[in-house]
Amino acid sequence: MTGNAVSSELFAATFGLRLGKLRPKLHRYCARMTGSVIDGEDVLQDALAKAMEALPAAAPITNPQGWLFRIVHNTALDFLRRRARRADHIGEEEAEMVAEPLSQTEARQIAATSLRTFMPLPVRERSCIILMDVLGYSLSELCSITGMTMPAVKALLHRGRVRLRDIAAGPDDQPLPVLSAAEKNSLAFYVDRFNARDFEALKDRLAEDAKAELVGEVVMRGRDKVSTYFGNYAREERWWLAPGLVEGRPAALVFEQGAVLRTPVYFIVLDWSGDSLLAIRDFRYARYALEAADIKQLGADFVGKA
Repeated sequence: MTGNAVSSELFAATFGLRLGKLRPKLHRYCARMTGSVIDGEDVLQDALAKAMEALPAAAPITNPQGWLFRIVHNTALDFLRRRARRADHIGEEEAEMVAEPLSQTEARQIAATSLRTFMPLPVRERSCIILMDVLGYSLSELCSITGMTMPAVKALLHRGRVRLRDIAAGPDDQPLPVLSAAEKNSLAFYVDRFNARDFEALKDRLAEDAKAELVGEVVMRGRDKVSTYFGNYAREERWWLAPGLVEGRPAALVFEQGAVLRTPVYFIVLDWSGDSLLAIRDFRYARYALEAADIKQLGADFVGKA
């Protein structure tokens, strides 16, 4: 993670290139901290805006990746505080605890752990485990990113790993989300009209203050501008949709025509108010979010069954 010092001007000039390579890794951290690939993207966008604001006043940046990660880390903590997650407190009496090295099997198991499983962990334990066991940072890098002492980081890793193993071994009693009849009908309408390439019907449902976002690329606001969102899809036949849930929220799962594997390539989250389509959040250019997303494809007969 270390690197040579970079001036704020050079860092700003190369920000897009650096971010393109680093964004999936930053998102993995945010998603696991918040327990949601969607909330994780919100935190990431907020952090990147803060980074750009801070650049003009930044001194030469000795570790560009570490500098970005500190901003992302602090932004995630702010988000969790706003969400009123309980705080964790660690005593220095645990300072002598040793964060034992993990076997390759244990490391793979933690990296594959679902987002939901991380959430019962106290925030600082969660952060340390994600940074080291999921993203592969060293103990010294954890201290730099989080601002905590080495003994505190070791204690949090030790305690968090024990708790995570207990949580992962327990029963998964998470209730399945239930969509209302209106949500089901709206989702079915969107999927059906998209697959029929009847984009005029979808434009007719747009609210006056509708918003469409191609995550990481562009945001369109207002019915007239959002109407242009469907242009690229109208010009190509390669994509088809299936109704689904992403973290319990209505979403269109996007598949590639003719693909052998019936797994989605990315997803589109939809927000309706009655019959009006308020927001479209398209992850076409942020496919890294698919990695840890809790996704469920709904059957063709789901419409009308509340």
